[in-house]
Amino acid sequence: MNSIGKFLKETRENLALQLQDVQTRTEIDLTVLSRIENGKRFPTKPQLLQLAQLYKCDKHKVLVHWLSDKVVSEIKYEEFGIEALQVAEEKVLYGKSVTLFPELKADNAIQLESRRYIGSKAKLTNWIIDTIKNETKDVSSLIDIFAGTASVAKSASQHFPKIIINDILHANNVIYNAFFKNDFWDKKKVEDIIDYYNSINPTELEENYFSENYGDKFFDKLNAKLIGYIREDLENRKENLTDKEYSVLLASLIYNIDKIANTVGHFDAYIKKPIKYKQLNLRLIKPSEIQNVEIHQENANVLAKKITADIAYIDPPYNSRQYSRFYHVYENLVKWDKPPLFGVALKPQAENMSVYCTVNAGRALQDLVQNLNVKYLAVSYNNTYNSKSHSSENKIKLETIESILKSKGKTKVFECSHRFFNTGKTEFDDHKELLFITKVNGK
Repeated sequence: MNSIGKFLKETRENLALQLQDVQTRTEIDLTVLSRIENGKRFPTKPQLLQLAQLYKCDKHKVLVHWLSDKVVSEIKYEEFGIEALQVAEEKVLYGKSVTLFPELKADNAIQLESRRYIGSKAKLTNWIIDTIKNETKDVSSLIDIFAGTASVAKSASQHFPKIIINDILHANNVIYNAFFKNDFWDKKKVEDIIDYYNSINPTELEENYFSENYGDKFFDKLNAKLIGYIREDLENRKENLTDKEYSVLLASLIYNIDKIANTVGHFDAYIKKPIKYKQLNLRLIKPSEIQNVEIHQENANVLAKKITADIAYIDPPYNSRQYSRFYHVYENLVKWDKPPLFGVALKPQAENMSVYCTVNAGRALQDLVQNLNVKYLAVSYNNTYNSKSHSSENKIKLETIESILKSKGKTKVFECSHRFFNTGKTEFDDHKELLFITKVNGK
């Protein structure tokens, strides 16, 4: 792989963009994009400028870096030939890749949004927050009460002084503490532990709980052994780690193994084909501490009776997919109490099952809305309620949400086209994300 292709790939992944997203925004052919990232061809100058603009990179420095690669292979002069030749000379003389501009190197730390998660709002956060800001006034606090990936909470933290984050899942709570909790941690200490884990040869490890259950299923056997070893080692180190350090290490493990999991993005099933081994090389997450944040792990309807905020952002599960079951492997990895597992998908006994995934979802939403002490309600909803798949069919109908919200105050609805999670049974030509903004009566 040429270094410009590698840089473009790492930058895209750090921005949580799929190749299809890049194709849509630049109109560069998907096959061409893939070959560029794999080092099988150089981008043209117009293509590179398009990508640099999309990725918000310094165009001049990206072009110089691109030319340095071309000079090495072609010894050819162009607009930045002198600078490129200097880089090429070092590459040729010393036989190594040289970074002319250190700031050009993609940040190797993993961003919050770089995670596969059903219903993620990572690509919608700007639209959601902009809409909320435009439709509210005199607000200083927001609660994301079904936070999920917490991408909305992260974006909101740039605009509102106080943020409250809640989710019932154990893995999500660890991730929130890792990325957002304003607490002490020794980055060098954590990096040294990561380096140690990356030095381990998995062929020398013994079988463990994780590899015995998930090896050659959700992960290849060698990586499953390494994951289990790392998790056990983290538990043994816990007394010598701060809560933040422990959370950062555990969240880093989750984000890294997510990229090699033998799944389509969740753990309701694994791909029943031989798994090609891909070395697990841990990278650290990139925490972005929020100065004034509360983090909760509680049933949303229970928490609603205890907290106060100016805005409540509500994005509950709307179909029968239970998140605690879809992400049971991460829940098991975080809790690490090693329970017996059942069925083909190797799930533990059910816990944290959401009423919002049942026929009682409408009543649950009404109860939530009635008990929230807020000035504004912002409710996300997507139009999958005509789905051909029973599991994708919304448990709360559009008219039910409208009725519940209008009973609380003046309600506006906004819409944005959005690609949706699809297991293959559902097709929509015009899938949209809806956002309701309600100004609560008397607030």
